[in-house]
Amino acid sequence: MTFFGNKLKEVTVLLFQPVNKNYHEFCIDRDKDLCINCKVCVRQCSYEAHYWDENRQKVMHDNTKCIGCHRCEALCPTAALNIRKKPSEFRTNSLWRPVFLQNIYKQADTGGVLLAGMGSPVDIPVYWDRMLLDASQVTNPSIDPLREPMELKTFLGAKPKKVNIVTGKNGKPELKTKLTPQLELDIPIMFAAMSFGAINFNLHRAMARAATATGTAYNTGEGGLHKSLYKYGKNTIVQVASGRFGVHLDYLKAGAGIEIKVGQGAKPGIGGHLPGEKINDKVSETRMVPIGSDAISPAPHHDIYSIEDLLQLIYALKEASEYKVPISVKIAAVHNVAAIASGIARAGADIITVDGMRGGTGAAPAMIRDNVGIPIELALAQVDQRLRDEGIRNNVSVVALAASAALVTSSRPSHWARTPYTSAPPL
Repeated sequence: MTFFGNKLKEVTVLLFQPVNKNYHEFCIDRDKDLCINCKVCVRQCSYEAHYWDENRQKVMHDNTKCIGCHRCEALCPTAALNIRKKPSEFRTNSLWRPVFLQNIYKQADTGGVLLAGMGSPVDIPVYWDRMLLDASQVTNPSIDPLREPMELKTFLGAKPKKVNIVTGKNGKPELKTKLTPQLELDIPIMFAAMSFGAINFNLHRAMARAATATGTAYNTGEGGLHKSLYKYGKNTIVQVASGRFGVHLDYLKAGAGIEIKVGQGAKPGIGGHLPGEKINDKVSETRMVPIGSDAISPAPHHDIYSIEDLLQLIYALKEASEYKVPISVKIAAVHNVAAIASGIARAGADIITVDGMRGGTGAAPAMIRDNVGIPIELALAQVDQRLRDEGIRNNVSVVALAASAALVTSSRPSHWARTPYTSAPPL
């Protein structure tokens, strides 16, 4: 009975072993001659791929937990580690590619929806990398930054079709035209929205300090703003999302701009879910939800079902902020993004933020992240052309999101100083 009992136990273990266990993506190679068991890799790996084995009295590793971040390899004092792709391959099949098979195994093991973070890794052309720049040949030469100052300052907000300039009492020119509220940036690149709770307080504070130091702006995301960060308000965009987490009058008045999040490039048309284990004391206080409870963001705003509803919210926020800051509306890049942008401009928004399908996220269903939406380059061209065709391009500034950075394509009349149009690498 002992023999058969052991065999039955072995068969049971094999039957209930996760299918995906042997199909991990990375392998950890540890040089036994170089490893000094210092445990640096154990302390630095947040995925617990490295661990201390008490019985063997040495550092061991679990390949199935490695995500290929190379942190352990970079910090190993004796260069004993090497992270590499697992050489094992599936049988070639153009229909059932390895990534699909691995996703099926993962979903079969967990029984749940596969969630993914960051931006989409799918192989879609990055048109920014294929842009060609025109050059001056018989006209004025391009600016030489070593001998001439290059103006990068950008103002986000609605622009008048023309400006009136008069000579002041001191003999200097003065702007007579009254402008709508503008968000002033020293450089045409911003931090995209990342919410407190999805990221920790230290990172939120670091973004606030970095934005202040560089003269740009960062976005709170949908998690509100901790009171200790209100002092960075002039470099802060506060977001109003469908869950309305952390939204109150002081919060709306704390920022230099307000953003209504309607859609997100990484997950167009769906909401968000912050697990309860991430809701600690600070997050609870800021988001105004109980400690340990899940924070669910519904897919739509339950008070926005038309452009007229959006108009009401835009002007409610303008009233709350005493018409002192610009109002932005963030949308995902989808097939009808140009028509949506036109409605937003006519509803009174000062800024339109378009988030492409490669946009970052804390968590989204992998199938949605990788297969829904269109690239930001295509959406940006559609939006710009539609607004120009309708004669309302000056009514709004347009911001294009790429990963965790925002590329500003501010609208301004041709006789104003131009802002450089540059692609934005992830910050």
